[in-house]
Formats: sequence, structure tokens, C-alpha cells
Amino acid sequence: MARTFETVDEYIAAADPSAREALTRLRETIHAAVPDAPEKVRYDMPAIAVAEKHWLHFAAWKRHVGMYPVSRLEPELEERIRPFRTTTSTVKFPLAAPIPFELVGEVARALAATAS
Repeated sequence: MARTFETVDEYIAAADPSAREALTRLRETIHAAVPDAPEKVRYDMPAIAVAEKHWLHFAAWKRHVGMYPVSRLEPELEERIRPFRTTTSTVKFPLAAPIPFELVGEVARALAATAS
């Protein structure tokens, strides 16, 4: 996706069909975990404010969807997210495997709690 998007809906609609459901569910899961959080497009990808100054971004790629930035979490939660962590602040979920949406919600809640 090399174009610029005004809204999260536009971004999701333009995504490859193989990623649309994952993006929609990520969005719904983060909003369920952090109710009333504003969203917008930042850095050409969807972002949801999980705290006043902490935006959780998510994006679709050819073979995965990613979330950024995901800072270090409490040890138990960090252990569970570790299989999906690729860098200090990046989490990737392969599109070819089930995405652990419950875990995504826990991560969003944890980020909101620590960033507040």
C-alpha cells in the first residue's frame, strides 16, 4: 500500500483481502480493550490512542500484520507475546496462522495501564 489514507476505514478497505479480516479484528480488539480510544492514521497506518500520548499502530504486510510500538511488558505477558516479537518494539502475527486476539487485548490494556 503506497498511498496515503485519511481514515482507518480507508486503510482497511485498501488492504489485501487476505489481511482485511485480521486488521478489522485487531481494531475491534484494541477498541474493546481500551474503550473510547480515538483512532487516526499516523505514519500511513492505523493507530489507536491507548493512552494520552501512546498510540498503538497496526499495519498489514504481505505475510503478516504488525503492531508498533509494543514496549516491554510484565514478565508473564512478555513471555506469551515473545513468539510474535521480532524487535524490541515490534510484534508480528503471520496471516497464515491464527492470531491470538485475546492476547492482543491484554497487550493493549497493559500498554494503556503503563502509559497512563
